Amino acid sequence: MPPINDAYISELIQTVNTSPFPSHLPMRLQSIDIDRSEVVLDAAPCHLQPFGIVHGGVLATLIDTATFWSAFLRLEEDAGLVNIDLRLNYLEPVRSGRLTATGRCIRAGRSLSYTEAGVADADGRLLAHGTSTLMTLPGKGMRLSVPKFV
Repeated sequence: MPPINDAYISELIQTVNTSPFPSHLPMRLQSIDIDRSEVVLDAAPCHLQPFGIVHGGVLATLIDTATFWSAFLRLEEDAGLVNIDLRLNYLEPVRSGRLTATGRCIRAGRSLSYTEAGVADADGRLLAHGTSTLMTLPGKGMRLSVPKFV
């Protein structure tokens, strides 16, 4: 695999973080590398369910997002991804603070990739863990102004 263009990484993070959905939650892609990503969210009152803990859907979204981006850089420049399976376990409740989802691509294939992510609190406690299977979509890539590869 050729080296990834640093300018591509910068533009990708900017594009992701200014797209509609991450601003709605609001979460942000903090970093991305081959087989790895980090997504952060500062839990706020709007993320709580009626029992006063962060809603499971917020944690699931963080896992879904981190797993997706952990596989993304292995793709050809014109390809995209779609999640076809997401499984997760909630391990501990959380009420507030910074949540960090760290994604890791376990196996990147031509058509399917298998990934995992964990969501931790600011003290490093693992709150949720999940796995995802992603399907490559040729011709459905994201077009940026700089090339992906050096």
